[in-house]
Amino acid sequence: MEKSAVGCKAKNARGCFCGDTYGAMPRIIESVPNISEGRRPEVVQAAVDALGRVPGIRVLDVQSDRDHNRSVISLAGDETSLPAALLNLFEVAVERIDLRSHQGEHPRAGAVDVVPFVPIEGATMADCVALARRLGQAVAERFSLPVFLYEDAATAPHRRNLEDVRRGQFEGLADKMRDPQWNPDFGPAAPHPSAGVAIIGARMPLIAYNINLGTSDLEVAKRIAKAIRHSSGGFRHVKAMGVMLEQRKLAQVSINMTDFKKTPLHRVFEAVRSEAERYGVGIVGSEIVGLVPAEALLDAADHFLRLENFDPSQVLERKLRQ
Repeated sequence: MEKSAVGCKAKNARGCFCGDTYGAMPRIIESVPNISEGRRPEVVQAAVDALGRVPGIRVLDVQSDRDHNRSVISLAGDETSLPAALLNLFEVAVERIDLRSHQGEHPRAGAVDVVPFVPIEGATMADCVALARRLGQAVAERFSLPVFLYEDAATAPHRRNLEDVRRGQFEGLADKMRDPQWNPDFGPAAPHPSAGVAIIGARMPLIAYNINLGTSDLEVAKRIAKAIRHSSGGFRHVKAMGVMLEQRKLAQVSINMTDFKKTPLHRVFEAVRSEAERYGVGIVGSEIVGLVPAEALLDAADHFLRLENFDPSQVLERKLRQ
């Protein structure tokens, strides 16, 4: 790791979070913590405020969903600011989110359910893996919270996929963690009584993409999700499940796309549309949760508009930045 005489500025009573010095070139890392709260705006705001109190942190986006009872927060910083901010987030969530009374459509295992680190600029995946492990240890020590590492930070193949780590959800954690292969990477060998566990990792950019169907039949959404997700024989870089949007009385195919370059948005949309037609169901609309790379949307525009000889440099804002 490149070093200079510039020291770590993110310290508290427990000392330096980064444990090292860093070069003068800035590194930009994104983190997208998901908290198990989408119905109490005051709790979500307290979490966002806690993140923003740390110098060097930019909160980029906040999206809450009442049906999922979950909020997705996108922020950017570096190795010094992100751990301090995220520890502030854990402090709010562990104190104010009690999974014993939590209900929602989205699977969850923790009050702060998942915290991925994503390399954006000047940072490598190895940097994000190291950051995930440092934060995991700090969370376990400070909150007596079991921590599992996932994706590129995973310490074993069976822990790599988020859905495998989360399987059983909060209610099944105690039994699951009695199995030695599910000992946490950090922290106690039993779940926190109200906050469960934390799942922390490193990954490439992910697109959270939901498609809402013109039906209240949840079984249709589940069948479509099974048809498109990789684990059931569908697209290689797609994870999907069917959920019910009680407020709108609509079934939804909730999708995580882990590599939009190899499995693009438009391909997944067309597959869902085709599968829905088999059941006489249309698509009401779709939504992006959190942030999305511009390239993914440009690829979709190129496909649906059937553009000829289109080049991304034709986009006005891109040309102006150049």
